[in-house]
Amino acid sequence: MSARYVLAIDQGTTSSRAVLFDENARPAGMAQRELPQIFPRPGWVEHDAQRIWEDVLAVCQQVIRKNGVNPAQIAAIGITNQRETTLLWDRKTGVPVHNAIVWQDRRTAELCADLKAAGHEEMVRSHSGLLLDPYFSASKLKWLLDNVPGARERARRGELAFGTLDCWLIWNLTDGAVHATDATNASRTMLFNIETGRWDDRLLYLFGIPRQVLPEVRGSDGDYGQCKDEFFGTPIPICGVAGDQQAALIGQACLQEGMLKATYGTGCFAMLNTGDRRVASANRLLTTPAYRIGGKTMFALEGSIFMAGATMQWLRDGARMLEHTSDSQALAEQANPEARIYLVPAFTGLGAPWWDADARGAILGLTRDTGVAEIVRAGLEAVGYQTRDLLRAMAADIAKTGAVMPVVLRVDGGMAANGWAMQFLSNMTGLPVERAAIAETTALGAAILAGVQCGLYSSHEAMAANWRSDHRFEPLMSVDEREERYAGWRDAVGRIRSPN
Repeated sequence: MSARYVLAIDQGTTSSRAVLFDENARPAGMAQRELPQIFPRPGWVEHDAQRIWEDVLAVCQQVIRKNGVNPAQIAAIGITNQRETTLLWDRKTGVPVHNAIVWQDRRTAELCADLKAAGHEEMVRSHSGLLLDPYFSASKLKWLLDNVPGARERARRGELAFGTLDCWLIWNLTDGAVHATDATNASRTMLFNIETGRWDDRLLYLFGIPRQVLPEVRGSDGDYGQCKDEFFGTPIPICGVAGDQQAALIGQACLQEGMLKATYGTGCFAMLNTGDRRVASANRLLTTPAYRIGGKTMFALEGSIFMAGATMQWLRDGARMLEHTSDSQALAEQANPEARIYLVPAFTGLGAPWWDADARGAILGLTRDTGVAEIVRAGLEAVGYQTRDLLRAMAADIAKTGAVMPVVLRVDGGMAANGWAMQFLSNMTGLPVERAAIAETTALGAAILAGVQCGLYSSHEAMAANWRSDHRFEPLMSVDEREERYAGWRDAVGRIRSPN
């Protein structure tokens, strides 16, 4: 029976999905389960890793069954995942020693601040491309080793395995036969040297991480073994892995130097392809591998915003201002356009370019005639403002290289479906915004990696040539209004910054 499909696993912060793509890289079916968030303390965020594995297996089996696909027709599995989320498990039993600590978690803010005060940030940045922040895996892994009884001793004896969630899924799919991650996920741990492409001894020493817990690092198009027969009735090779934002870059066909995409999911992540150049940021952005294909690594500048779609979830579940997040567009359209309400969503601190772990959220500019519509609109506007913050920092960084900023922004993610938000994004950045025709671009990126590697798809370039948008938003706001609104945003951010 000839292979006709690639199965893409997209394990995200708020859900686990499985998407089937056909021989033309078009979505042929999807199954999804929501993932509950665990908040043990303010600023702490965890996931039940066993629940994640069970959900991933269930949605894979469901999409195969629901679409009447014979598993023998699936050429390969590709995996993409929420990055930085940190897990430690027993190598013999496969049981996690603690819940997964999510990328949003801020419990190690004091540790990172102490390391920064001791003068370690420049070394960390030069080796890893990252900034000393709780966002990344290293301090989370140190916390697990220091706070789970016996964990450090067991780790030194080689009894425990560390991984981000791609690594956890590969381990389970192969029944413990493969303990490996790809270069993009490894690069987000703050333990990986992006110049040498290997785990870094100085970083391991700084965080007190035993090398015995680390996975092997392979290419984004590497061989990650075969899934166990019993899961789908036949072994299927796993041969495409990338962190979610790098996968979205591939799915958005941003394979040429100078191309730019932004993904709006739980957070927002803007990524600029810088080719084979590692551009060191002077504006607190991240230098990160975009992908490693055919043994060659390409790089990107990335800006990370912690709260995008998650702001809408808070307006729905916390503030109870929305029944459904999809109601936000209609409310924004009803809001008073003259209002200057600013919602700064620093619920777990501020990401790039501020990296302020102690900042906290606020709503500013309230008046007696402020209503739910104005606050919801402010939540959507915050996404546009924060994206402009990132692009402003990117422009300053690449100006030093002689390059110029892209003239268009490609967008994807669940929040990209909100036409009002995307129009405001175009207005605020002054750029045309192109929304991908295939909404599942993150899963598509994983599928392309796996599909090209197994031979179902011809090449990455051919896949990129097939990219299409479903809508192009052009800037409609006057320059004067754009600058006046943005100045108000910058003032609002300044008011909620921590004093340190």
